[in-house]
Amino acid sequence: MTHIEPQILDRVNAWLTPTFDTDTQQEIKELIASSPKELKESFYKDLEFGTGGMRGVMGVGTNRMNKYTIGKNTQGLSNYLQQSFPNEQLKVAIAYDCRHNSKAFAKIVANVFSANNIKAYLFEDLRPTPELSFALKHLNCHCGIVLTASHNPPEYNGYKVYWQDGGQIVPPQDTNIITEINKLDYSEINFEANETLIQYIGKDIDDVFINASIKNGSFNTTKTAKENLNVVFTSLHGTSITIIPETLKKAGYTNVHIVKEQEIPNGNFPTVDSPNPEEPAALKMALELADKVNGDIVIGTDPDSDRVGIAVRDIDGNMKLLNGNQTMVVMTEFLLKQWRGQNKIQGKEFIGSTIVSTPMMENLASHYNVECKIGLTGFKWIAKMIKDFPELDFIGGGEESFGFMVGDFVRDKDAVTSTLLACEIAAQAKAKGSSFFKELINLYTTHGFYKERLISMTKKGIEGAEEIKQMMIDARKNPLQQVNGSKVVKIEDYQLSIAKNLVTGSETIIDVPKSNVLIYYTQDGSKIALRPSGTEPKIKFYISVNTTLDNVAAFKTTEQLLEAKIDAIIKDMKLN
Repeated sequence: MTHIEPQILDRVNAWLTPTFDTDTQQEIKELIASSPKELKESFYKDLEFGTGGMRGVMGVGTNRMNKYTIGKNTQGLSNYLQQSFPNEQLKVAIAYDCRHNSKAFAKIVANVFSANNIKAYLFEDLRPTPELSFALKHLNCHCGIVLTASHNPPEYNGYKVYWQDGGQIVPPQDTNIITEINKLDYSEINFEANETLIQYIGKDIDDVFINASIKNGSFNTTKTAKENLNVVFTSLHGTSITIIPETLKKAGYTNVHIVKEQEIPNGNFPTVDSPNPEEPAALKMALELADKVNGDIVIGTDPDSDRVGIAVRDIDGNMKLLNGNQTMVVMTEFLLKQWRGQNKIQGKEFIGSTIVSTPMMENLASHYNVECKIGLTGFKWIAKMIKDFPELDFIGGGEESFGFMVGDFVRDKDAVTSTLLACEIAAQAKAKGSSFFKELINLYTTHGFYKERLISMTKKGIEGAEEIKQMMIDARKNPLQQVNGSKVVKIEDYQLSIAKNLVTGSETIIDVPKSNVLIYYTQDGSKIALRPSGTEPKIKFYISVNTTLDNVAAFKTTEQLLEAKIDAIIKDMKLN
């Protein structure tokens, strides 16, 4: 134990007091005896709130997801709610995913809220994250919690906080809540449940949510077109199995093949290395099934059903997984076309996107004469746009990491309604002799051919976090002068809130909350963003290039040119 720092030792010893149960103390003693490195990782800091709430590895300690870190969050949140809404009967909604301990953690959260005289609506079983956002508003709750670690590996869990509007917490609530949590000692957590204040919810909410999804995600597709669309769906062992098949069926999509091996919720995610639909390997079984049944579209969702991955047949008839930017522009343009067709575009509408997503969204907005609001990474910022501009109508929007939101009835990325929307687009396209993929190519000919790629570098543990921190410091100290032979003409530093034009030397203030993001723009129209992940031990590089596409026939050769350009940027920046 001699090589454990004194301040970490103090934390460890605090957890060996009677405030903590005997099982927790025993686990700590075993770590002391057998794994000092793991002990250090578990206690060297407090688990922090990032872009998606608090997320971390499960286990004992201040830097782990466990009964006490979750309890402390909930106690701090209870205190903040009582300060924010005095003399109101406080209400919260709680949902959870398929992960290990999620159900138990959710009950602990409900116990602590109820112990603080707050009514808790607790889902009886696992449910998609977007359904929690919907339920919170539907039940007029003051806040909501989801126990999920999204697409992280099996050893992770997480705690996401939603506010009255159905969106995740943003400033000033987030910092105020964190301040309340940090004031607390673990001994101040009230775990003694008042069971009369815990109400279980389930099918009653499911039915209303499904109807709302169909209302928002359906667009006059004929019965025949729906029946002719051959859909393959996988829930990747997650929560969407509870809602999506029923939603599709109720909406009229009867030709749906479910990947049976991945149908049963399972926190080990046994058939995939990672339950992330962003990764083609995760959809391998679904793609194989699509080839077997001659599917038109493959849809896969992550464990908490907020992200959606879509694969469709390309111009050669092969199944191809689209990236988040591609699905986002097809979906957004489809919605814009629907709104225009119904004469609903009156000059007070907007679409939403993020600083690391495709610039093509802005082209779509100007073409349809609507505004495109760009926020920081994370759907909470798109939800905030809706709250901040009540005089404007939100049409839809998304982000590159496979998230999309249709309208504002859910205030988070929503794989349920997005799945239905994707089927509507594919069914209508097929009925007119086109396809989802051909619709994408048509967009490129009209609005410019944008091609994006994400490079993620994983850096685990204490050393990894330091390495990522140093990479961002170095990038700021020695900014790139050129990328792949093209001069850098503008740098946006979201930590300093400054955009610097390197041609004129002028600087402008970036009017969004500070974030550790650096974006380079080059003379030839390329865009490269650097950003440490807020939910995983990764640093991410987002690369976007573009050119014109004169006609559909030139698609393949032009795509190859853009791919080669991205490869060259990666090589130039030594990211491979």
